[in-house]
Amino acid sequence: MRAAGEDRGVRRFGSDFGGGVIDLVRNPSGAGGTLGAGSVHHIAWRAADERHQARLRGAVIDFGLGVTPVVDRQYFRSIYFREPGGVLFEVATDQPGFLIDEPEATLGEALKLPPQYEAARDRIEADLPDIVVPTL
Repeated sequence: MRAAGEDRGVRRFGSDFGGGVIDLVRNPSGAGGTLGAGSVHHIAWRAADERHQARLRGAVIDFGLGVTPVVDRQYFRSIYFREPGGVLFEVATDQPGFLIDEPEATLGEALKLPPQYEAARDRIEADLPDIVVPTL
């Protein structure tokens, strides 16, 4: 992200790779956020590949923050850390990708679960709401 401006204490950062912006409000006397409906659980960042992710992990360590080992999420690999304000950041790779277990033409039509959750498939599916895809 790169600094894109500041207005009345709000600093805006933008990406050179598309996507959105992040606005940071500095309010040292304000109350901290809480987890719950309407809040952000974490912010995910993209690593070009596993070597890039390893360099970023090293930079986080060098900055003095704790960071997880690489976590295999089946479709990508992630590391996690909290920035000094408490926001959870994830840095994930693109690989191996979402096409490892289904073709692109039918991507997202069936519930795909990591192997460790297959034994609970019936319970998980029962808890999911029906999804209605609008037609034009």
